[in-house]
Amino acid sequence: MSAADPAKPPAAEPALPGRWRAAPSGESERQRAWGLHVRHVLSENPITLLAALMFALLVFLALFGPYIVPHDPLASNAAVALQPPSAQHWFGTDALGRDIFSRVIVATRLDLGIAVSAVAASFLIGMPLGLAAGFFGGWWDRIVSRLSDTIMAFPLFVLAMGIVAALGNTVGNIVLATAVINLPFYIRVARAEANVRRNAGWVEAARLSGNSDWRILARHLFPNALPPAMVQLSLNMGWAILNAAGLSFIGLGVRPPDPEWGILVAEGAQFIVSGEWWVSLFPGGMLMLAVFTFNLLGDALRDIFDPRRRT
Repeated sequence: MSAADPAKPPAAEPALPGRWRAAPSGESERQRAWGLHVRHVLSENPITLLAALMFALLVFLALFGPYIVPHDPLASNAAVALQPPSAQHWFGTDALGRDIFSRVIVATRLDLGIAVSAVAASFLIGMPLGLAAGFFGGWWDRIVSRLSDTIMAFPLFVLAMGIVAALGNTVGNIVLATAVINLPFYIRVARAEANVRRNAGWVEAARLSGNSDWRILARHLFPNALPPAMVQLSLNMGWAILNAAGLSFIGLGVRPPDPEWGILVAEGAQFIVSGEWWVSLFPGGMLMLAVFTFNLLGDALRDIFDPRRRT
């Protein structure tokens, strides 16, 4: 090539085979869309955002509460027994001189752990049972429905009392009793959703595409049953906390001296008449705040998991 010839551009590198080319990640796009959807739901309603912030506070206290409290929740000091709220003891002290603020904060982990464990167990067992009963019908539906009706025939708190009294008042048995009394709610919600949608056109299309019945249940019916189930789950979280606190209040729950909201309210009930109102007020307020949070959170969970709102 002569000096007058224009310089040729460097030869382009051969393209890599299609299987080696970088392609946009579908998973990252789905995660981005999910994040935008959650952000939209939370920003659309201030009450929903408030509930989410309150829930985040409860989770923070459950995870880190034992490490940030100013006093040992089990340490007693008779010299400062039944002291009103002050700069040193924000919620006052109980009859043994223990710091009520520290006990209330530490109790968040136990109460929230009981509620999450019980509701998760009843959800994971009740949803498949209900979906299968509503989708297949027949003898499977009759067995599952009779199981649900049998549990609902008892006053649920009385049934929980009987289970704990028979098996012993340990944390594991409290979780078991709370899961049993919450089981029918998920069975009925899932059964109703599957029963309504099992003959829908998109279910028939999925079946004609070669999907098995169990795949249709898992990939198509389950996501559509999630929105009402999420509302029920949120309500059950509040009920589970109240159930655990109620069992502890009557002496069938967590045993002292472990801090638990129901125990703290029971310990302070005897001092209300004599004027030491703070002993039961602050644990009761925290219990109310937790139940209120989960009641408000139900609508947000429904909107987040509703496939029809992911646009």
